[in-house]
Amino acid sequence: MAAALALAVVLAVASLHAEAVWLDVPQSGTKCVSEEIQSNVVVLADYSIMYESHPYSHPTIAVKVTSPFGNTLHHNENATVGQFAFTTAEAGNYLACFWIDSAEKGSGVSVNLDWKIGFATKDWDAIAKKEKIEGVELELRKLEVAVQAIHQNLIYLKAREAEMRTVSEKTNARVAWFSILSLGVCIAVSILQLWHLQGFFRKKKLI
Repeated sequence: MAAALALAVVLAVASLHAEAVWLDVPQSGTKCVSEEIQSNVVVLADYSIMYESHPYSHPTIAVKVTSPFGNTLHHNENATVGQFAFTTAEAGNYLACFWIDSAEKGSGVSVNLDWKIGFATKDWDAIAKKEKIEGVELELRKLEVAVQAIHQNLIYLKAREAEMRTVSEKTNARVAWFSILSLGVCIAVSILQLWHLQGFFRKKKLI
């Protein structure tokens, strides 16, 4: 039973999710990674330069994390390791950008980014000690929190789908009205051209 619960929790966590990303930051330019997150979700990330891939150069990096509205949530310079954490205030794409800011740039650097969202940010060892739960009870608690998080995510996706459907319907309606207007303009222009030609032919006494 405990194994089945653990498997369910793992599947739930994978869908929410924790993500480790390896980024190759070039000598010049910026490398960014984005994540679409709903509002009121905890985000925790650790990043570090992997010097093993570039053993002969030790540049530093600058890091900037911005919200969907462009607000700066984290900014760090001359860094080799770091962490950022925040709770999302609005839904949308959150962007984390990395670039080399030291004079020594080498051939670029590789950055390991461990990005955790929602359920994956919880420290279950600390929760278990605080609430004095373990074993199956702890697994049930993890599953309960995971199901709640998945439910909230489904509600968010449903709302986004409804929003996109509304936008699509409005766009289709505008396109339809524009088509009708274009057809009306074409008919009006054709009538004016015909009227003009009739007047021209009458003056020339061709009709």
